[in-house]
Amino acid sequence: MKPQPNKIFKLTLPLLLTFVIASNINAAIFISPKAPDINAKSYVVLDHNSNKVIAASNEHDKRAPASLTKLMTAYVVFQLIKDGRVSLDDDVRISENAWKTGGSRSFIEVGKTIKLEILLKAMIIQSGNDAAVALAEHIAGTEGTFAAYMNEYAIELGMNNSRFENSSGLPHQDQYTTSYDMAIMAQATIKDFPDFYRWYSEKEFTYNDIKQRNRNKLLWSDNTVDGLKTGYTQKAGYCLVTSANRVGMRLISVIMGSTSPTNRLSQTQKILDYGFRFFETQSISNITKDVPILKSTKGKLKVGVQGSTYLTLARGQFKLSTQAIQLDKKLVAPINKGDNVGKLLITFEGETLAELPLVALENAKEAGFLSRAIDSIKMLF
Repeated sequence: MKPQPNKIFKLTLPLLLTFVIASNINAAIFISPKAPDINAKSYVVLDHNSNKVIAASNEHDKRAPASLTKLMTAYVVFQLIKDGRVSLDDDVRISENAWKTGGSRSFIEVGKTIKLEILLKAMIIQSGNDAAVALAEHIAGTEGTFAAYMNEYAIELGMNNSRFENSSGLPHQDQYTTSYDMAIMAQATIKDFPDFYRWYSEKEFTYNDIKQRNRNKLLWSDNTVDGLKTGYTQKAGYCLVTSANRVGMRLISVIMGSTSPTNRLSQTQKILDYGFRFFETQSISNITKDVPILKSTKGKLKVGVQGSTYLTLARGQFKLSTQAIQLDKKLVAPINKGDNVGKLLITFEGETLAELPLVALENAKEAGFLSRAIDSIKMLF
């Protein structure tokens, strides 16, 4: 007889109960193709919500970041705006040092004052090196001091193989990052600053009657792409950090050390299409169960996974999996909301796909003396 959803099974191990939430024992074959060959020195594609690395190569190799550096520059500015230490309405005076910065430029003029918001957009949309230096000097006095902010936030975010020496990404022998660290950087930007993140999808920036286009050409060719940043130096090669939201999931891809602007676009499109086609991400925060509790004012306790939790699997695999709540022992009041009570097990054809901590989703107060005494007698048998 096939096991039915919500049927309770008592295991042979003492005091260990498993409650099956959903089960499908129909046989299924899943053959996910290997990731396509990507023409780049380093790459990674990561699910934004589950943090699952879907495909990668040399993702922890340290490489010159070029203008991908500006992702961290922007993140620092976003944080300081959030903390109330600077404002989008700040007047920023442009120094000669910022004005003469080489590489891609927003054509800001020495001695002029420009709103911080305009400089931020110039750096994000058009990749102005002069705007990046002006922001750094306004916030920290010097670009070198601003780099200390960048490195502190890198540590805080877990970017363990990154170091920054300037705000623009111009070549520096001691400045480096990895494709994996850049994926973490993009993930944090999207999560922590959704209102600012939308600027990464803007296609044009105009300042001083000069219109310049966003260098991320995928914004024109793929309407699911909404960020983030290109980069190039001779040492770094052609780089691109991208995020796309498609078929109910968001993926972040990083290509570093590609051979041309066209190639970094085609390789990014290839790895994103692979991730969306063969994988899916499901929220498992809504998997809950009312389970028996003894010596309580209530007979049932709602248990489940705490917070927003996601799982990335081969496409179609989740709906054929078995989701079971496993209690460590019989539950006895009092129990507080958030107390650990067991595990949520997700399995497929005998293989454990995920094992997550199970917590009480509500409080369960202790019952009166008589009710406790009756349950104590029940527990003896």
